[in-house]
Amino acid sequence: MTAPRPVALITGCSSGIGRATALRLHEAGLRVVATARKPQTLAELAELGMETRALDLTDSDSVNAAVEAVNARHGGVDILVNNAGYGLSGTFEETELDRVRDQFETNVFGLVRLTQLVLPGMRQRGSGRVVNVSSIFGRYAVPGGGFYHASKHAVEALSDALRLEVAGFGIRVVVVEPGPVRTPWGQTFMDHLPAGAENSPYQRFHERMAEYYNAIYSHTRRSLAGTFAIEADQVAAVIEKAVRTRRPRARYPVGFLASSTLTLRRLAPDSVFDNTFVRRQFPVP
Repeated sequence: MTAPRPVALITGCSSGIGRATALRLHEAGLRVVATARKPQTLAELAELGMETRALDLTDSDSVNAAVEAVNARHGGVDILVNNAGYGLSGTFEETELDRVRDQFETNVFGLVRLTQLVLPGMRQRGSGRVVNVSSIFGRYAVPGGGFYHASKHAVEALSDALRLEVAGFGIRVVVVEPGPVRTPWGQTFMDHLPAGAENSPYQRFHERMAEYYNAIYSHTRRSLAGTFAIEADQVAAVIEKAVRTRRPRARYPVGFLASSTLTLRRLAPDSVFDNTFVRRQFPVP
């Protein structure tokens, strides 16, 4: 008797990395449940034969309903890909605390709640895979992105703890760390850039931030990050590897910038990293 195909629940599938991952895992023969806040954005995936569902990580009822539906139809989730998230930009001093809370509700607390709901089934079956999409900014931070980067640092720490807690139950936890990716996420990040109020002491910094990220995602001028930015499918390929390999690594940096800058961060003292990399490659007030 043929074993049932594994069920993969993926968040944030409306575009970018989530959509590319859904396509890859579907083509690999997994039963994919593609989710997004707005299910109408998943119509193309549904036409390809994937199951699609609404899932808003900031809404507990939505998260509960999605997991209950998958459990009822498939008996549980074998693979969870926590991909959904967005980037909040702003200086530490000026960013409103409500915006910070919203950032963590999506990038951290929603991820935690969803993972908590699927873990009992994985534990009972004695197997499972949780893939958390982090970022190179889960390992270091630069000016203007501290709160987004803090949310990814949290994902990294939670993944480390969870990996050790559930390993004895046959569950593997993996972190994927992309560098800059050419996706609609870039426009989302641009939309969350602060306006740069007229009297702000950081006004010129905000303007330079907008120019910098526009250069990466819109190719308005050449930059290191723009030159080595990767495509969503490259990240999806690494996620597929993390899902399908028998013994996955704890972390998978994706792209030349990810590997090189994380190596530099690990080896260089803070002062060297700040002055030879951050101050030369990123806007600084």
